[in-house]
Amino acid sequence: MKISEHISYREATFSAIAIRKGLFNTPNDEQLLNMELLADAIFEPLRLGLGGNPININSFFRRAELNSLIGGSKNSQHLCNNGAAMDLDSDNNKEIFDYIHDNLVFDQLIWEYGDNDNPAWVHVSYHKDNNRQQSLRCVNGNYYST
Repeated sequence: MKISEHISYREATFSAIAIRKGLFNTPNDEQLLNMELLADAIFEPLRLGLGGNPININSFFRRAELNSLIGGSKNSQHLCNNGAAMDLDSDNNKEIFDYIHDNLVFDQLIWEYGDNDNPAWVHVSYHKDNNRQQSLRCVNGNYYST
């Protein structure tokens, strides 16, 4: 089963912590649909726009129990908006951030930690309706508009 052309179901739901703790990290039908929308609106155009090179997905879907275990926000878009967010990572995260910011419709885009030259990873979310185009930078756990 695939979420999109370049994202497998396993990749989108995988969590080593969930496996160790015996948790099921399985989306329901609505969550799965939102994951597919996010992949089609953000991930696939991003991958194509960056020359087709692989992009790592650090985190995609999280059930509430898993989100709590990893210390995720209670308002995390990985779960509260039903699978509408993903964390991305590559050799050049700034390139990911800039491409999404300049070329795609998104709800929230976050430069997560890192330094002034490159974020440690990029968080992005998408909704089928009402995308805010909110761009933020996280520094020491505080969020600032970019």
